[in-house]
Amino acid sequence: HVQLVESGGGSVQAGGSLRLSCVASADAYASYCLGWFRQTPGKEREGVAAIWTGGGTTYYSDSVKGRFTIALDNAENTVFLQMDSLKPEDTATYYCAADEQSFGSGEYCYTHLSDLNYRGQGTQVTVS
Repeated sequence: HVQLVESGGGSVQAGGSLRLSCVASADAYASYCLGWFRQTPGKEREGVAAIWTGGGTTYYSDSVKGRFTIALDNAENTVFLQMDSLKPEDTATYYCAADEQSFGSGEYCYTHLSDLNYRGQGTQVTVS
């Protein structure tokens, strides 16, 4: 069982930055898909970024590529989402997701974000 605790959301002006954190209670010896997706009321859930801890490869949605960076701190069991050059359309509730994955890649994890069994409580990001 994996527990995920997110933090770091808030309100920022367009062009600003925020960093989201997700602390995962997980087996340090296993490989995982870790990722972020976002949801706005009335819209479909959208994958944002993912990382496979086995190889460290990452993958991003086209809408955030070049602006967002997903990174892993193995010592702290934390996955970060650094969000730069934020736009009003980035406003959403952001969720961290995870699941054990022995073989994979960042792209595989991103494609299967909706299949990951463990999710955080969500953190609100508002860009005005």
